[in-house]
Amino acid sequence: MPLMNCKAMRLNQITVPAVDVDASLSWYQHLGFRLLVDSPTYKRLIASEGGTTLSLSEVQTPTCEPSTHLYLECDSAMALDSKVTELKQTGIVFLSEPVDQDWLWREAWLRDPSGNLVCLYFAGNNRLHPPWQVVS
Repeated sequence: MPLMNCKAMRLNQITVPAVDVDASLSWYQHLGFRLLVDSPTYKRLIASEGGTTLSLSEVQTPTCEPSTHLYLECDSAMALDSKVTELKQTGIVFLSEPVDQDWLWREAWLRDPSGNLVCLYFAGNNRLHPPWQVVS
């Protein structure tokens, strides 16, 4: 049942905790996000494509597991691999290299300065239409 008679629901933004919002801002800008709102304890950024925004909200202690996992989609497996190489050359540390997963996504994992898990990935058609999707 649609909420408040909404005909369409679009993801607008995700808010992640940040112990040091300025360090997190710099880190996400390094990934390609552009700053929209700048206050001492809150930053809002926009993705380079698609209009989705990401907010950084100041917290006093780092994120503990389990945490929200932020997925940032690349246009192709080659673009993903290239982005990982580019970011590593600028000092960004990855938890894993790009790996083809059993669920047909190619993923590389890292953490932002506050410990939030971030996945750079490519899924292609399998993102919305995996072979095992529920058909109604």
